[in-house]
Amino acid sequence: MHGNPKYDANAAHLDYVNPKAPKAGHITMSTIGTFDTLNPYSIKGTAVQGLNLVYDRLMERVWDEPFTMYPLIAERIDIPEDRSSITVHINPKARFHDGSQITADDVIFSFKTLRESGRPNMRRIYKLVKTVEKRENLSVHFTFGDGYDQETVMIIALMPILSKTYWHNRIFDKTTLEIPLLNGPYEIEKFEPGRQITYKRKKDYWAKDTLTRIGHFNFQHITYDYYRDDTIALEAFKSGDIDIRREFDAGKWISAYDFPALSKGKVIKENIFHGRPERVRAMIFNTRRIPFDDIRVRKALNLIFDFEWINKNIFHGQYKQINSYFPNSELASQTQISVSQIKETASPRAKMHMANELLKESGWIVENGNRVKNGKIFKFEILINTLEDEKIALHFKHSLKKLGIKTLIRTQDSASFLDRLNEYDYDMTLHYWQNSLSPGTEQMLYWTCEAANQPAQWNYAGICDKEIDALSSKIAQAKTRKELIDTTQQLDSKLLNGHYIIPLYYSGADYISYWKPIHRPNKTPLYGIVLETWWTDQ
Repeated sequence: MHGNPKYDANAAHLDYVNPKAPKAGHITMSTIGTFDTLNPYSIKGTAVQGLNLVYDRLMERVWDEPFTMYPLIAERIDIPEDRSSITVHINPKARFHDGSQITADDVIFSFKTLRESGRPNMRRIYKLVKTVEKRENLSVHFTFGDGYDQETVMIIALMPILSKTYWHNRIFDKTTLEIPLLNGPYEIEKFEPGRQITYKRKKDYWAKDTLTRIGHFNFQHITYDYYRDDTIALEAFKSGDIDIRREFDAGKWISAYDFPALSKGKVIKENIFHGRPERVRAMIFNTRRIPFDDIRVRKALNLIFDFEWINKNIFHGQYKQINSYFPNSELASQTQISVSQIKETASPRAKMHMANELLKESGWIVENGNRVKNGKIFKFEILINTLEDEKIALHFKHSLKKLGIKTLIRTQDSASFLDRLNEYDYDMTLHYWQNSLSPGTEQMLYWTCEAANQPAQWNYAGICDKEIDALSSKIAQAKTRKELIDTTQQLDSKLLNGHYIIPLYYSGADYISYWKPIHRPNKTPLYGIVLETWWTDQ
């Protein structure tokens, strides 16, 4: 994206892999919820976990650089200095699983299909292409029209390639449990709809000796077991039914891992630190709805949210409160928002008083113990989808009651939660955004007016501000790393001062535990653990 790639044509392998890792074993992982489709690129349905294992892209990114692409299906590319076009030269060895060659026709078909029916970010970027031209059987040229930026070539290079032969007479934009013609390092061996899927390593995978594949994809079989509840998934791990587990709850990490296999040394439990931005977990105000369209109300609720109590009593003091939309990175704003400064110095009584004054200023007064305005009681619903999040919401509900605010907590299954999230059908929700070390066009889907008014985007808060729009757009146009960092910090500061969220927590580490004899490389890349590089010798 900026500067020079870390690896050149003479690189034998990536620094964070074991190129001699054995190809052996069967690993089982858990995931929560259910699935109803094997198509990860349509917005319809809930895709099964692990489909990144069966789809190859034109180029592949690596995880010890912010954003750099290396050859995969595209053996090489040509781009002019202004990045106004990209010519893709397909590797003659590139194959689908049935042995058929990947050609320019497949690339063009994939582009057109994903432009019309793919995920929102794909559709938005692919529509910046003015013309697409087949130069030769293994060469495709894309020319960009108005609105393209520095990142456009990167997103095109990340394009997953579909089989035209398989898909041309099928409806792409719907759920499907038919196994398509694939091209990645694994194939789908078997699955039970909504419950389990197993992938089998492709022995004759054409790209196994390329730079981004050496030392990767070492397990012969990978299974994802689905659980309705994370507590049951944890018990499955303790019993050995699950081989590896990433923990996202610091409270559980401290209190729920006391079991015989760990004390006997059969299970390894590690905090692995990383340098990527953490998830922006937050209680998100839907500013499309009254009363959260009023910043004074949002400030007031921020003031009474007691992060310190939650961190101490639920998470055993393991977390830090999020103070950025790019936490744990150099992209974070260097200025703190006013409410954060107040919360660090004011007593609980003082914060409650300030919150009360803000609510009164916005017209919400107390009558008969209820917070009211124009005869209407202040009440709202918090939408969540895990029992763990319910603990946070319940404590917040208790604090709100002191202000005369009524709260309903609504816990829904993953599918229903996602449906409501896509339709922005909530007053407040507990969810997250994920940013990378190289933010780009996805910022337009997170924060802009356009995304706020379109369903199934990621502007959960309904943010609509001209300055935020301009900064979001400017990020992807940055010509240097310094310009990118400066612009992102400006955006971060503007978002923070809008008080669109009640920030939750982050750790700066990956919590992971696994049964022996699973092994990991000695070096952890900038972005953290890469499970595709792990292995077993059994």
